[in-house]
Amino acid sequence: MSFWLFKSEPDAWSWDQQVAKGAAGEEWTGVRNYQARNNMRAMKPGDLGFFYHSNIGKEMVGIVEVIRESAPDSTTEDPRWDCVVIKAVKPLNRPVSLDEVKADPKLAEMALVKSTRLSVQPVTPEEWAYILKLSGTEA
Repeated sequence: MSFWLFKSEPDAWSWDQQVAKGAAGEEWTGVRNYQARNNMRAMKPGDLGFFYHSNIGKEMVGIVEVIRESAPDSTTEDPRWDCVVIKAVKPLNRPVSLDEVKADPKLAEMALVKSTRLSVQPVTPEEWAYILKLSGTEA
């Protein structure tokens, strides 16, 4: 299993909207960055990710699961762009903010710190476990 982080502006697509989609989940559409697209192409069903509110809040708020492998993005006819389908698993017991991540030496190498503009990014198993601990959330 691999771990990921999905960024979304909450006024465009929020955690509550993701939760409302239930077990069917939702396509993670609109990604127009090759590295983010390639990250989605590497995902497998069962992989987990943090749902991150960008711009407003700037914090990880929940856990999502990849439920469909990468396939063409239904919002464009351009064959270069793919998306996965994710479903909400559970909220974090306590959101973990970008400021908190940046201030923690254990997370200094995290893509969230190093690749701030990347909308879909990998999370190492060690980062995953540590953020769960910070949030007070069980795996």
